[in-house]
Amino acid sequence: MPPTFDLLVIGDANPDVILGPLDAPLAFDQREQLVGTGVLTLGGSGAIMACGAARLGLRVAFAGLVGDDDAGRYVRDTLAARGVDTAALRMDPGLPTPLTVVITREGDRAILTAPGTLAATTAEDVPERLLTGSRHVHAASYFLMPELAGALPGLFRTARAHGATTSLDTNDDPTGRWDPAGLAAVLAETGILLPNAHEARHLAAGAALSPRAGALSPRAGAEPAGSLETAAAALAARGPLVVVKNGADGALCHDGRTLVTTAGIVVTPADTVGAGDSFDAGFVAATLNGMPVEGALEFAAVCGALSTRAHGGTTAQPTWDEAAAHITRNGENRR
Repeated sequence: MPPTFDLLVIGDANPDVILGPLDAPLAFDQREQLVGTGVLTLGGSGAIMACGAARLGLRVAFAGLVGDDDAGRYVRDTLAARGVDTAALRMDPGLPTPLTVVITREGDRAILTAPGTLAATTAEDVPERLLTGSRHVHAASYFLMPELAGALPGLFRTARAHGATTSLDTNDDPTGRWDPAGLAAVLAETGILLPNAHEARHLAAGAALSPRAGALSPRAGAEPAGSLETAAAALAARGPLVVVKNGADGALCHDGRTLVTTAGIVVTPADTVGAGDSFDAGFVAATLNGMPVEGALEFAAVCGALSTRAHGGTTAQPTWDEAAAHITRNGENRR
């Protein structure tokens, strides 16, 4: 029997409140500051990636946990409106839906998240029928859901045993520890690792440490030394294809032997919220459609760039034809 879904996304889903750009330091003492734009939109790395993949034409299911509240219903209804199957999005009657506030400033952003149901999300929230009935399984926000993170190697093993491929976008670790032992276990079952440049350096530094030595990763906020290419190669040595998002500098990919890079395309962003998740969707969709790594990397970079044309992570996500047209145009401009 053919798979029911092209893609199962396991991860976080929440409303995002995006405010900015802030042109001064964030003030307390009950000061009120004005910004140019405020948007309420669907957020969460997993949810944005799922929407991007559906927009690109994949059959997508989402598994996760939100609260049985207005915010949770907003998440469920918005995912469904964007073509994502939400039958496995469980609504908890006792915990609130996560909520994130994003404050943008000069091309950067601060992210404040009230975790709500995130810490309570477990393997029980991921139906086996979806693991065994999907071509690809993607997990997001590894460090925000510790119970689910511990079970993720087993979930990936189940999916792979039934012919699925797997991918992981860990996102940032608010604790700054980067969980070297847990990371080693999940990377062994991960086909594609999709960090950004900051995350790749921290993940590589953590992966290089000996658990028996009891060493910790570099402190939160400290950027490990070394080139991005070296970090990608170190992570690829653990097994996965490593695909690193590097903002306006494009992206790179390392399989343990060969480095591939792309400059992407130039856009004028409204904001960059969710661009990495749209990149993830592009890379997975391109790979599932049989595109080679070089083409998938360029396609993903275009998807990420185009998603920044409007505020919020999902508003400007491209269709397959739109992304392909920009690749063709970019290629003609390089001649």
